[in-house]
Amino acid sequence: MKRWYLFVFVLASLVSACAGGSQPVATSPRDSAHPAKDTGSTVAVVDTRNTAVDSILLASADSVLPVAEVAAELRQAVDSAADAEVLEQLDSATATGDDSGEVTGGGTNAVEAVTWDIDVATFTNHDRVQFFLNFFQGPARERFTVWLSRMPRYETLIRHSLAEQGLPEDLIYLALIESGFSNTAVSRARATGMWQFMRGTAMMYGLRVDSWVDERRDPYRATWAAVRHLRDLRDRFGSVYLAAAAYNAGGGKVSRGLRRLPDEEDDSLNSDATFFRLADTRHLRQETRDYVPKLIAAALIAKEPERYGFPAFNDSLQGMPVLWDSLAVPDATGLDVIARLSDTTVAFIRELNPMYLRLATPPGSRSIIRIPAGSGERVRKAYDSMPPGKRVSFREHFVTRGETLGHIAQQYHMSVSDLRESNPRVGTKLRIGQRLIIPTGGVVVAREAAAAEDRRAEIHRSVTSTHTVRSGETLSEISEHYHVSVTQLKSWNGLRSNTIRVGQRLKVRSGSSTTSSSTSQNRVASTIGYHVVRPGDTISGVAARYGVSQAALRSANGLGSSSLIKAGTKLKIPG
Repeated sequence: MKRWYLFVFVLASLVSACAGGSQPVATSPRDSAHPAKDTGSTVAVVDTRNTAVDSILLASADSVLPVAEVAAELRQAVDSAADAEVLEQLDSATATGDDSGEVTGGGTNAVEAVTWDIDVATFTNHDRVQFFLNFFQGPARERFTVWLSRMPRYETLIRHSLAEQGLPEDLIYLALIESGFSNTAVSRARATGMWQFMRGTAMMYGLRVDSWVDERRDPYRATWAAVRHLRDLRDRFGSVYLAAAAYNAGGGKVSRGLRRLPDEEDDSLNSDATFFRLADTRHLRQETRDYVPKLIAAALIAKEPERYGFPAFNDSLQGMPVLWDSLAVPDATGLDVIARLSDTTVAFIRELNPMYLRLATPPGSRSIIRIPAGSGERVRKAYDSMPPGKRVSFREHFVTRGETLGHIAQQYHMSVSDLRESNPRVGTKLRIGQRLIIPTGGVVVAREAAAAEDRRAEIHRSVTSTHTVRSGETLSEISEHYHVSVTQLKSWNGLRSNTIRVGQRLKVRSGSSTTSSSTSQNRVASTIGYHVVRPGDTISGVAARYGVSQAALRSANGLGSSSLIKAGTKLKIPG
């Protein structure tokens, strides 16, 4: 019972946060190296849309969802939304001399106290650097503290990888300003992961990106790819700061800008100072012109956090590097199965393996799963003795009249090819009542894969209260992004026309329960999923399985007092 009250408290706290309250400072997703599984009180059906977390967690037929797993999912979603809001503010912040003001700490004394292997000392007093020092200490202080707390976990890995490629180790702070060291970060442009790779660049450097696996989310594989990309850009431009600018804007943009710069006898074309010459022109976007000043400001604070009023995290247990063993699996394997064999939580296995999008490894291919340190041999023996049919959890779908593979794939946010891979004996024509396997990974998350990124975007839309207009944006595009109407935007911002200007800050939510976002939440809450009736199913059995009352189930499906349900019938599961 105490666990249930704890769950309600966590849920209520997150509702308050998403409704506009202060964002909680996130703690580590785990409290120990591999916490024991929570086998206590459970929740059969949880609809978390009312906290802006667009994930529906259902109990499978033979297992239920622990409270701890729900809390971890909610915490990660709200934490990611808070990251996204500040990272977007960071991208749109415009550094000007008028805004720089007095900086707390730092200055000449700061650069004398420590050293960097990038040129921080020369540019510390630059107006844009001073602006971002203020930004990190002011509007972004709370999230920047969280980002600093994450850094020690990956610092050894990143510094070693940079040094191995002959790059300055202090380029680690690019990951700080790109994502706050978050593996689940997704930008508006769909750049993903700690290093914010776009899909094309990621695949060019050997990362797998598909509906099953997104290695941009793997901090180890993505770090290695990012370091090689930075090495190639440094070799191309001959300057670390020009390479950083190209990492943000693309090499072609920087090359075109350099060709337009007038020659100067006292300045090598490929030097760090050249970046600041280029940044004083209009040959780069404002975001790229501010990219290196952000890097320098982040480096100043990260090297001496206490000087700037931040806590030091080097000795924090939260920041300890994660250790793990590896398990090679020959085919589709559920992460919940691995969690059970490892005597840990699904949340921790997902933390170790953020690249797997579907709570299961892809079918038909060999995969490596990271498991808690010290458990390797035990888990390997248990896995090898397990029948292949028990290695992946799934849900069954029974075909109803008029359904096609395309319709079913869309329902479960899968591609048709993935659905075929999971059902190799299924032909092009489906039969009514035919049984299909939908891999899920035990805890049934109704929207996975591509929907995971949409979920984070929806959370961000709910948490964000203002939007800074960017070049080329229109009022209709902004209204579509935040799921509100143009009329609402104009009303909230006192606009008499559709004309908006770059840099203008617009209110994008009113806090009213009558907004389209709330309407959408209420609509989704009324029906949280479907169940296709199988031979032998009863009203009482289906109701018990999904944790709803028989009366609610009958009402949602217009069944009246009848207890008869036909195999193949699709039943709505009420929220």
